[in-house]
Amino acid sequence: MSEDGLFTPPYPVPHKSKASLFKRFLTGWNSWIHTLFDRSYGMQMGEIHLPRLDFYIANDLSVVDRVMDDREKAFPKHRFLNDLLDPLIGNSVFSANGQDWEEQREMVNPAFAHTNLKRVFPAMEAAVVDLLATIRAMDRSKPIEVDPLMTHVAADIIYRTIFSVKLDAEGAEQIYHAFHRYQKNVQPAAMLKLYALPLLGYRRRAGKAAAAIHAVFGPIVKARYTAWHEGTGACRDDILQSLLEARHPRTGEPFSYAKIMEQVSTIFLAGHETAASAMTWALYLLAECPHLQDALVAEVEKETGGAPIGFEHLRSLNGVRNLFRETLRLYPPVSFFVREVTQPTTMRDKLLKKGAMIVISPWLIQRHRDNWKCPHAFAPERFEDPEEAEACRRAYMPFGKGPRICIGAGFAQQEGMLILASIVRAFRLRYPDIRKPEPVSRLTLRPRTAVKLWFEDRNR
Repeated sequence: MSEDGLFTPPYPVPHKSKASLFKRFLTGWNSWIHTLFDRSYGMQMGEIHLPRLDFYIANDLSVVDRVMDDREKAFPKHRFLNDLLDPLIGNSVFSANGQDWEEQREMVNPAFAHTNLKRVFPAMEAAVVDLLATIRAMDRSKPIEVDPLMTHVAADIIYRTIFSVKLDAEGAEQIYHAFHRYQKNVQPAAMLKLYALPLLGYRRRAGKAAAAIHAVFGPIVKARYTAWHEGTGACRDDILQSLLEARHPRTGEPFSYAKIMEQVSTIFLAGHETAASAMTWALYLLAECPHLQDALVAEVEKETGGAPIGFEHLRSLNGVRNLFRETLRLYPPVSFFVREVTQPTTMRDKLLKKGAMIVISPWLIQRHRDNWKCPHAFAPERFEDPEEAEACRRAYMPFGKGPRICIGAGFAQQEGMLILASIVRAFRLRYPDIRKPEPVSRLTLRPRTAVKLWFEDRNR
């Protein structure tokens, strides 16, 4: 596909008209974005009425601002999403609402000092060195699966930041496959729940997958929690230490072990899965655009003078930054944010009843034809185009918007830029002569099957 001569990477071809509830159920079984129809990319506000839920999709940017800024405190995170995430992260700072969220946020805020960009750079750099060594040691006489590699490096970075230790290959592989199983089971559970049907064991299987993820880092948390409360634990300079020291602003109580596991699970999931998704898609886009690879290598070499990429260099790598931003525009890792209507509300002449779901979709808003030129095309240079400055400011929201915007946005951008610049500097990437990857949207946006790329030594 091409749009005005620009490379247009794969996305589900939208249906010509709105699907029936039955067809929507079938297509939504594996992916949310496959339920969309052509008008979804041009409408300002749509509505769908399901057996258990009325939900509205808002693309009107003034409505988006109202819901996401939530100055009225009327649009908390919807209990439907929290129910899907509960086996994985419980009632954590991500899923809590109201006063509970405010108090949890106050408790975890000190932990995020450890994600200071300069402070965390050495951990990122060490993880990237390990990644490049892993790729060089692999059998590159055939294409390599990118998704597990990006999961490992992103999980390793946040692992070092939370626990001050490396994540081994076995743990990374367990996390990659377990989260894939979690998504594969929680998506059908969501559709069954929306249509008021029995869950058929899907939620139970999702719970088992979540337990497999917790098993990787649970022993570390348990050992340090026990040692800290027995007074035998050494003080570490990491996120887990901050959570151990946190106290409730009203009661002065510390987090229980279960609560620390919920917060750690949230930070770990948010800190690796979304970054891994974005970097996988960015490497695919690079593999399809060899001219861009050459331009980025020239930019890196000019800035570094041939030296290792340092913290001070990243600020000037505008081409790499624009690649990462355009990847997040086309393939936002979290493609839908869901909020609950807590009181009857009128929006665009529609009366939204209490309990309705309102959906803000970065996938739609960042591909909406009223917001962007050639919205489905891959054009990193658009982020320096004055004509698209307003869209970049108002219609670009891969990390959310408002008071609950992702606190790790800068962290994710820094690790993404460092990893992408390091890989493109070391290897020429090519996409094999196979079918293009197909994005599927569940909790996060991933390719249906793992992306495979050729990695050729650039200095050969």
